[in-house]
Amino acid sequence: MLTNFIHHVAIIASDYETSKHFYSKILGFEIIHEAYREERQSYKLDLKVGESQIELFSFPDVPERQNKPEAAGLRHLCFAVEDVNEAVKELTAKGVEVEDIRLDPYTHKAYTFFKDPDGLPLELYEK
Repeated sequence: MLTNFIHHVAIIASDYETSKHFYSKILGFEIIHEAYREERQSYKLDLKVGESQIELFSFPDVPERQNKPEAAGLRHLCFAVEDVNEAVKELTAKGVEVEDIRLDPYTHKAYTFFKDPDGLPLELYEK
């Protein structure tokens, strides 16, 4: 199997409007397309993230996320940025709580973590 990049990551939001605001206004991802799917009582929002996309969904009565980052499955999403310090300044100015910046012991690149409105762990990693 040959692949060049991840096409998309799908996220289900407990509060669609809050998550839509977070990903489009706080993180600044461009909205590609938004649709309401009547048969599923669900919104689907496509957001541009570099060469990839995030699909943001709403569904009625979604269960809470089990917040165990070391459990099997997807651990976190990581976004590459030019300057972690500047990205952290932007996020904190918008009211997002961000962990202290750390240095990767193997690559010596700066990185940090923060969470989306549902507690999904997100990482910033310096290119």
